[in-house]
Amino acid sequence: MEAPEYVIRVVDIETTGLEPPAAEVIELGWQDVHRSEGAWVLFPEGRGSRLYGCDTPPTAETMAVHHIMPEELEGLPKFTGLHAHAATLRAGTHEANVYAAHNAAFEASFLAPLLEAGPKPVPWLCTYKAALRVWPEAPSHGNQALMYWLDIHKAVDIERRMPPHRAEPDAFVTAHILLKLLEKATVKDMVAWSLEPPVLPRCTIGEHRGKPWPLVDSGFLHWMINKPVEPDLVWNARRELERRSIPEAF
Repeated sequence: MEAPEYVIRVVDIETTGLEPPAAEVIELGWQDVHRSEGAWVLFPEGRGSRLYGCDTPPTAETMAVHHIMPEELEGLPKFTGLHAHAATLRAGTHEANVYAAHNAAFEASFLAPLLEAGPKPVPWLCTYKAALRVWPEAPSHGNQALMYWLDIHKAVDIERRMPPHRAEPDAFVTAHILLKLLEKATVKDMVAWSLEPPVLPRCTIGEHRGKPWPLVDSGFLHWMINKPVEPDLVWNARRELERRSIPEAF
């Protein structure tokens, strides 16, 4: 099999909770996107999913999302050590140049420590952060909402994208969103955007909630910077002040 020019491995995980190390990976799903002869395509053989055992059963809250029952995981190997590293690195038929996920910070918090043990660091691409930049006008930037808003749901095989919130179907949907993003932005740009906080299209707090940043009063932007609001909001406020070339007030 001829090697592709470039491989982006879209991954999705389901877990027993929200944060490692207390939470454990119980499902890994992937869908490879290849560039061959200059064109980006989904690679049919570069897809799949695996279930894993765990020491602590999934919480009721997480089971309500992915519906993976503890009895499905009994006797399965755990997602740890060299086994986990090999499973992620060799998920597809070719090694990945970039890993991608929707809200990649979550997947990376579990997988990046494993991948860093490899021969070379592999960067992450966050399709959520890229979508915020490319389609700020979208009513929602969630994985499923973008699928419908971009009108790609008819092209995304319904059997493979169901059920939502399972690892392989979600990776499959994200891969289709990534193909649309690749029509608008380069991998280099999207990897760079993924290292920065999300560019929120609107202010989300106070009297200016729901307004695009250019319509938010500069005094309120200064207030956000000097008050203990969420770091992502502070970053967006600073970004808007820089766009206006207004210095911060201390």
